[in-house]
Amino acid sequence: MKTPKYWQSNSLISKFLQPIGWIYGALTQLRLKLKVAPKAEVPVICVGNITAGGTGKTPVSIALAKMLETEMYHPFFVTRGYGGNLQNVMVNNKKHSAREVGDEPLLLSKQAPVVVNANRYLGAKLAVKEGADIVIMDDGFQNPSLYKDLSFLVFDGHYGIGNGKIIPAGPLRETFADGIKRADALIILGKDNHNLAERSQLPVFFGHTEPAQTTISNPNILAFAGIGHPQKFYHTLTKQGFNVVKTVDFPDHHFYTHKELEKLVNMAKALNAEIYTTSKDFVKIPVSMQKYINVLEIAIVWDDPDKLISFIKEKIRKQ
Repeated sequence: MKTPKYWQSNSLISKFLQPIGWIYGALTQLRLKLKVAPKAEVPVICVGNITAGGTGKTPVSIALAKMLETEMYHPFFVTRGYGGNLQNVMVNNKKHSAREVGDEPLLLSKQAPVVVNANRYLGAKLAVKEGADIVIMDDGFQNPSLYKDLSFLVFDGHYGIGNGKIIPAGPLRETFADGIKRADALIILGKDNHNLAERSQLPVFFGHTEPAQTTISNPNILAFAGIGHPQKFYHTLTKQGFNVVKTVDFPDHHFYTHKELEKLVNMAKALNAEIYTTSKDFVKIPVSMQKYINVLEIAIVWDDPDKLISFIKEKIRKQ
């Protein structure tokens, strides 16, 4: 789905839906309290959030895996594989499609091995069997199927927690107060415009996304995306010097059809523009159409990477 605009305001719609949000939040907390999460044989790091929509969890997970690999760890990702139809499998990005394992696992697999299983404990067991000495959960903060040795909550510093209400009245999966009780630290991408660091009283690590694109052939761009906050992607293109002449939004986790993509190609030709999308969207494009689409690759750049890796090593050493 597309992120509703009223999630960012205290509108009449959000007020009307707020009682449903209270029920949703109460059920989430009840589910977490009733389940005793089993512990894996290796440390588990959860990269989660309390908001629906794109906060940057997957790029953060990739950045943490890269950091751990430089410290001679052998991390595996464990994820539910949203949108895929296979379970308890090791992802092979040369064999599996996004429809089989989900879009995010395909992206993660470019950095480290990935196990897809909605039951994270069973996923972690397979990861350990295949050689993992540490597990990174991409998402799963509200999933009680696996004990977390270290939990990060990721926030977009610009959007924060929106109107502070729970789904469907706002973007929250649970209240900020409930979430930080189970978290060990925050990761905030961009400037902390909503004072989340001060409000949480937890350790906070800052970073930002940085595009890898350095050269521009045709500055005119038709951009499309099916992510939680597509405007972030369009803004990044503009900051890189592109002239974004047209944008097209799709629902989050959208699978693209030939017809939709052919329409975009024709639109771009009429505008004398190149087509750009995100890496998350690109893996859901049919191979025959990928030659028409460019990808803006991004990476996380940490403000203080040494402080972050020291924090992680200290936490997992205690387990």
